[in-house]
Amino acid sequence: MGNDDLTGFFEKFLKKDTLFLDKKVLQSAYIPNEIKHRDIQINQVAHILAPALRGDKPSNLFIYGKTGTGKTLSIKHVSEKLLKVAKEKGTPLKIFYLNCKLKKIADTEYRLIAQLARLFGKAIPVTGLPTDEVYSTFFKVLDSEEQTVILVLDEIDQLIKKAGDEAIYNLTRINSELKQSQISIIGISNDLTFANNIDPRVKSSLSEEELVFPPYNALQIQDILKNRAETAFKKDVIEEGVLAKCAAYAAREHGDARRALELLRVSGEIAERTDKTKISIENIDEAEDKIERDRILEVVETQPKQFQATLYAILLADTSAKRTKGQSLIFTGEVYELYKTVCDKTNLRPLTQRRVSDILAEQDMLGIINAKVISKGRFGRTREMSLAVPQSLKPKIRKILEETLDLAIN
Repeated sequence: MGNDDLTGFFEKFLKKDTLFLDKKVLQSAYIPNEIKHRDIQINQVAHILAPALRGDKPSNLFIYGKTGTGKTLSIKHVSEKLLKVAKEKGTPLKIFYLNCKLKKIADTEYRLIAQLARLFGKAIPVTGLPTDEVYSTFFKVLDSEEQTVILVLDEIDQLIKKAGDEAIYNLTRINSELKQSQISIIGISNDLTFANNIDPRVKSSLSEEELVFPPYNALQIQDILKNRAETAFKKDVIEEGVLAKCAAYAAREHGDARRALELLRVSGEIAERTDKTKISIENIDEAEDKIERDRILEVVETQPKQFQATLYAILLADTSAKRTKGQSLIFTGEVYELYKTVCDKTNLRPLTQRRVSDILAEQDMLGIINAKVISKGRFGRTREMSLAVPQSLKPKIRKILEETLDLAIN
């Protein structure tokens, strides 16, 4: 399509019938009036946070659960209702939500505290001040009036992975220094084992209350999809079996309702793009393939630098490895030598070979590589691995890594 044809294409597009009534309903940021199959958890959160309405400090709360189990949705839902009642009663309550996965907000202790100060209206430069001074500014503005503050740190495991647990420890201890205000922390994590790896002092102060969100089963996901689809799509555009297949895909992925909703939305977009009047099961399969590719790129983009450096070493090894049945077979020792070269060029401090082996195991778990441990007799054991990503994604992954690591190795 030439540049001149674009105007005609867009005008034609606007005249086309759409399958959607309200696409927002299928997006992860949407908060429905009724959150299905999470009554127990919502009631527990409400009981824990309710003391804020009397001017008391609620307990710190730590919430675990796999992605797409309704953790963030439930917290936002309860927060909305809590703030509404607080406003009606004239109770000074503020609730701030931060996603720690966002790079420019929470990848260092400085950035996190600076962002918190900004939420209270204090302008803090992106870098340049001593961290103590940023803390001091935040303390002052927080304690400038009588108020209860609830701070929601979503994906808190990402923050601790990138910036360490010092900031969380300081935030949980802050109340002893405040005279007028008080702060409670809600930490949300997708990683069920994450708390085992943090400082016991941080864990005990953060986990005054703990709550686990179990995965949804296929029937619950189907019910959620049916409920949202009624608002999202025009009548009778979803073929028989589509919602069940969406739910089955998502239930296989640890009961991830967010993934099911995304799958349904992308299926609708694919059907619409190909001028179909109904969403079919074939559209679900196409959407699953597209989402999986996007997921891999997102994982690569959001991982810590050491993970990225290891993956870049695997990409380098992949280009020079021998191919068996169309796959390059790569070994741990070779990856580790290339990884050290990458570290040298990016001023990263190389990890031990054992730690790099842990990262390789994590990449295997995420489906980025296929790895199997093989015995070499008296020479010990090694990992034999190959990249599990589609060939078409390799240049995109390489580009992301070179930009993030500020590196270009020929």
